[in-house]
Amino acid sequence: MSSLDVLGSMSRLIMFVRYMYNGLASGVARNNSPWLSSVAKTPLGTPLRVAIAGKKDLVHLEEDELKEQFVRGSGPGGQATNKTSNCVVLKHIPSGIVVKCHQTRSVDINRKRAREIMQQKLDVFYKGERSDILVRKKEAEVKKQDKRRRVNENLQRKRLFKEALLAQTTSANDSV
Repeated sequence: MSSLDVLGSMSRLIMFVRYMYNGLASGVARNNSPWLSSVAKTPLGTPLRVAIAGKKDLVHLEEDELKEQFVRGSGPGGQATNKTSNCVVLKHIPSGIVVKCHQTRSVDINRKRAREIMQQKLDVFYKGERSDILVRKKEAEVKKQDKRRRVNENLQRKRLFKEALLAQTTSANDSV
């Protein structure tokens, strides 16, 4: 490897670090950057590996792309929660996505759940509207709206039936 190759790769690395620092300092990861394209690729242009878990195709997490911290928890639970550092903060360095997980008192379970959440967020980040998670969420929303519509139709039918029954009984009472 020549010194020019090393300098070229170093300059690309420096450009990437500057971009990520500027993007992360503002708290926004931009989709219109030269580092991220509509094709699922990492910022340096290498394609992402996909892990197949059952029916879903989720982005595979590389441990060297993650930065993990353990911070003190907060919320209900008193001293047991607030004095232990069992809250997991997981940051995906290439995309800038940060996940904070403090669902249980166990650090191991929080680490596992944080990685699951990160995998889902990265799936949405890289695949956009084609993400399995968003597709399932939309299907559930449509199903819920359809159920709500059917319930309202049944309630309307019951109201009309009661009104017709009441009108029939009042007309029968009037004729007697």
